[in-house]
Amino acid sequence: MIRRMSSRASGFLAALDALLAFDNSTDEAIERAVADILAAVRMHGDAAVLDCTRRFDRLDVATMARLELPLAELKAAFDGLPADQRGALEQAAERVRLYHERQKLESWEYTEADGTRLGQQVKPLDRVGLYVPGGKAAYPSSVLMNAIPAKVAGVGDLIMVVPTPGGQKNALVLAAAHLVGVDRVFTIGGAQAVGALAYGTQTIPQVDKIVGPGNAYVASAKRRVFGTVGIDMVAGPSEVLVIADGSGNPDWTAIDLFAQAEHDELAQAILLCPDPVYLDRVAASIEILLPTMPRQATIAASLAGRGALILVTDLDEACVIANRIAPEHLELSVADPRALLPKIRHAGAIFMGHHCSESLGDYCAGPNHVLPTSRSARFSSPLGVYDFQKRSSIIEVSASGAQTLGPIAVTLAQGEGLIAHARAAEIRLK
Repeated sequence: MIRRMSSRASGFLAALDALLAFDNSTDEAIERAVADILAAVRMHGDAAVLDCTRRFDRLDVATMARLELPLAELKAAFDGLPADQRGALEQAAERVRLYHERQKLESWEYTEADGTRLGQQVKPLDRVGLYVPGGKAAYPSSVLMNAIPAKVAGVGDLIMVVPTPGGQKNALVLAAAHLVGVDRVFTIGGAQAVGALAYGTQTIPQVDKIVGPGNAYVASAKRRVFGTVGIDMVAGPSEVLVIADGSGNPDWTAIDLFAQAEHDELAQAILLCPDPVYLDRVAASIEILLPTMPRQATIAASLAGRGALILVTDLDEACVIANRIAPEHLELSVADPRALLPKIRHAGAIFMGHHCSESLGDYCAGPNHVLPTSRSARFSSPLGVYDFQKRSSIIEVSASGAQTLGPIAVTLAQGEGLIAHARAAEIRLK
């Protein structure tokens, strides 16, 4: 069901790299369809969005006004939630907000001896588009994780798009949008929604950045509009790497592997452990517990296709391998996780100790669950407030400072053959 590997085996690293490999390029037919949709939206605006919504989401409406939800409907969805759901949503939102409040970048300046002042001005983005999956996949947690850092950053206008195939709306998603203060909601999805946000239409204003998960059409559209607007990332399949020392409950570890594998068949769940007996116990737990899972077929396909139980020499080697994998989620399921933490350089989120399941991070711990995948944790970070802020450099040169900096600029500009650059600095010299 799930492959067994050993770091001592000949060709282990090559086999590991093959296991990690994932081709995130999209199908040519998808690429062509997305290119056509984006071109139509860019040229025809609302009319193209309405046509796509009619064709793909089975919603036949005459005007975009019919696709915008009144804010009162969002509040009604929130008020109508069962008390336990409403309470859980409120508690999760508050924890996410408190964590992200600590991330805000601040403006700063300093003054040099000659009076020259240098610094950095930090401002929020003006308008952000939030894509939320709809239909079968409806994720209120995505609303919290994408909207709250934007609001904490001070984004003035947050526009949410969520497809409602056949008119099917998810009350939890709408309630979450009310709770976090989304400004406008349109029931559109797919590449057409990405195009509307990126280019603007007669009804939907152009945004500065698009965030949020989606299917292959959405991912392709985000790639194509990047540069016209910013995007958060183009995410690959979800992944978890567990480092265990054998001191934990094997059932807990098996379930944690399942929690990633149930996303889809391409999700990846890997366990590293120096104790072969514990690996056997986890394998036995997988066999026993898998039939109890509602998404048994998906989990089984994921574990068989991209999962592994890997025997390592020791925990130090486990950390070296973890840094090579650079996982989206890393669980340090060991007796002393703090001892391993300094050895971890690359991971989207690090879950410390036996009681910290990755699912707590998905919903309510506080840190963002939008994380780098496909080894991109080597060079990128979780979504945060800083993704909704931008920085401008401040340069205020005094008369005295111009005499100091001018000759340096003149020399370097002349060396580059940019004489007007040199003259601009030279003309200010006494």
